[in-house]
Amino acid sequence: MRKCIVISDSFKGTLSSREICDIARQTIPKFFPCCKVITVPVADGGEGTVDCLIEAIGAKPVEVSVSGPYREDITAVYARKEKLAVIEMASAAGLPMVKDRMNPGQTTTYGVGELIRHGVEHGCSEILLGLGGSATNDGGCGCAAALGAVFYDQEGRSFVPTGETLEQIQRIDCTRVRKLLRDVRVTAMCDVDNPLCGPMGAAHIFGPQKGADEAMVERLDRGLFQLDRVMCRDLGLSVAELPGAGAAGGMGGGCVAFLGAKLKPGIECILDLVEFDTMLDGVDLVITGEGHIDSQSVRGKVISGIAKRTGPLGIPLLALVGGIGEDAGVGYDMGVTAMFSIDRPAQDFREYASRSTVYYRRTLEDILRLIRAVGK
Repeated sequence: MRKCIVISDSFKGTLSSREICDIARQTIPKFFPCCKVITVPVADGGEGTVDCLIEAIGAKPVEVSVSGPYREDITAVYARKEKLAVIEMASAAGLPMVKDRMNPGQTTTYGVGELIRHGVEHGCSEILLGLGGSATNDGGCGCAAALGAVFYDQEGRSFVPTGETLEQIQRIDCTRVRKLLRDVRVTAMCDVDNPLCGPMGAAHIFGPQKGADEAMVERLDRGLFQLDRVMCRDLGLSVAELPGAGAAGGMGGGCVAFLGAKLKPGIECILDLVEFDTMLDGVDLVITGEGHIDSQSVRGKVISGIAKRTGPLGIPLLALVGGIGEDAGVGYDMGVTAMFSIDRPAQDFREYASRSTVYYRRTLEDILRLIRAVGK
């Protein structure tokens, strides 16, 4: 084996993408001393994306004081390289940040807008925004407000809407947002296809995960309907049925309507950014992975995104994962050559989690022994 790429997502809670890359760099040369090993830490646009890109493309971390989910003062980090800013909305509006105070009716994406504003005001003309892991359901209104949008209620008073006050929106003025982002390209990394509202929308599908009870879900959904009605009238755009508009509490739709963003699968954005297609020249093997592979892995996840690019070139793709689901066979249909679980003793996750580093290394060694034995 002359050239191998290791490009894996993290195993959430056990192994980071960086740790997996470290193991590969240490292990593969033991079996193939002459092999060129390329390691690329990646994420699919959600939590961990900024950290991965700081290493993968040599981006610089930028610390900013912004508002948290409840408008509290926090410090968030985004990655910058030249004119590009990569931002995770979870860094300013993430669900883990609220801990036992989950309430999507009151949380805001205002801090996300502050991160975008900081990037733009410091010379960035391209924003790559990761959606996911949010504690919010404000349709991106908080983010838009931080960028200059003004929301008015029935009395003509301006306010910053949250999930529970979306129904109060009667008029929207995005003049200042348009001016600020006039020469800026915004791409939102979105890996779900839920519409903004309705039975499959943001409130009904994701609201309960963020602490909404049945009554709150209905209120949040009505608010999103109202938001779309006003956006349609004042901004000339309806996103109610747009696939992906319901991502991150309606942030997907808000990005399109307020920021003029395009929605794109996260892994596709990341692979383009690290110039993955160029790396594939002369490659004998690609090793990828994630914490668990199943039928959901075909829906915009890291493994499926990589398989779409290795498959047409006939490059073998191994998925080294934490666990393999009963329906994981779809992985072969999308271009995975073989799948291996690092759960060697077939233990419960809670029992083997602390030994994931050891198990990953040993499983990788077994695979490399096999490849060496067959002379690949």
